[in-house]
Amino acid sequence: MSDSPTDKSLLAVLRGERRDPPPVWFMRQAGRYLPEYRALRAEKGGFLALAMDPEAATEITIQPIRRFGFDGAILFSDILVVPMALGQKLWFETGEGPRLAPTITDGATLDTLIEDASALDPVYATVRGVRAALPASTTFLGFAGSPWTVATYMIAGQGSREQAEARRLAHADPGLMQALVDRIEAMTIAYLAKQIEAGVDAVQLFDSWAGSLSPAQFERWVIAPTARIVAGLKALHPDAPIIAFPKGAGGKLAAYARETGADAVGLDETVDPRWAAAALPAGMPVQGNLDPLALIAGGAVLDDAIDGIVDALGDRPHVFNLGHGIQQDTPIAHVEQALARLRGGKTS
Repeated sequence: MSDSPTDKSLLAVLRGERRDPPPVWFMRQAGRYLPEYRALRAEKGGFLALAMDPEAATEITIQPIRRFGFDGAILFSDILVVPMALGQKLWFETGEGPRLAPTITDGATLDTLIEDASALDPVYATVRGVRAALPASTTFLGFAGSPWTVATYMIAGQGSREQAEARRLAHADPGLMQALVDRIEAMTIAYLAKQIEAGVDAVQLFDSWAGSLSPAQFERWVIAPTARIVAGLKALHPDAPIIAFPKGAGGKLAAYARETGADAVGLDETVDPRWAAAALPAGMPVQGNLDPLALIAGGAVLDDAIDGIVDALGDRPHVFNLGHGIQQDTPIAHVEQALARLRGGKTS
């Protein structure tokens, strides 16, 4: 494979090639830890206003590439734009996070939702803007939330402790849960397909709350919907790699990797990378899994954590990343340290 300036090393790894050093990007790398992001947000307004403003969202997506030269750029948006397109009202309460209405607690309420796929048009405009501005060597990643995680917000109307409302509904009325998941699936396939058509190279499915489910529920509400999305998207865009990230899956990760059809799986920070190297399908690319708090700690703690992950996953295609999103109090110098450690090799 070429090492020319236009060689997309991250994309090559997602397609099954090993690279040394591994390509790197960080989840939530475009965000509040960056002073340039905070300045733009102060000028432009709240999070949702930024995410739905193609000019601002393009700039935010590119900011960490400009500063750090990550191998991948992740679209600046939010998983909850899909519920918005499905007909829920979405807003963000300052200091408290997202809110959605009406909450989906019965079939009658679900039936009142009126889909408007055009609500996602600003996202595609952002994709086109980023695609035009990115360095040729940078892999561009789009994303969406997986159905279970998106459903938890649509049912509770906000983030919820242990996702109790959604879990209760899944047990009490699995038919309603299936109807909701079906709608999310269909919109997500169309949404990701249009991101690819607008210019992303690969996509990631975030299942941030997958860890709250029992094995049987995990199979029905995490593995099965993800497999259907992967199959639907592959039918439309067979060459676009799909990363699937079921946070908290633990020992269920091996079945998830085998059964969903995803091209690569993300590991959260609780997964032992040596276990993953042995348990996941041979040759399957993996992504992860530095603890975001180790990145905040910096110093020898950070160096040792990076070395351990790279050593554990060195025999398979590996995209270096965090085990979850970067924290807003992460020092810029520690991001620079991590990149120097990865790209310059061990120093001790």
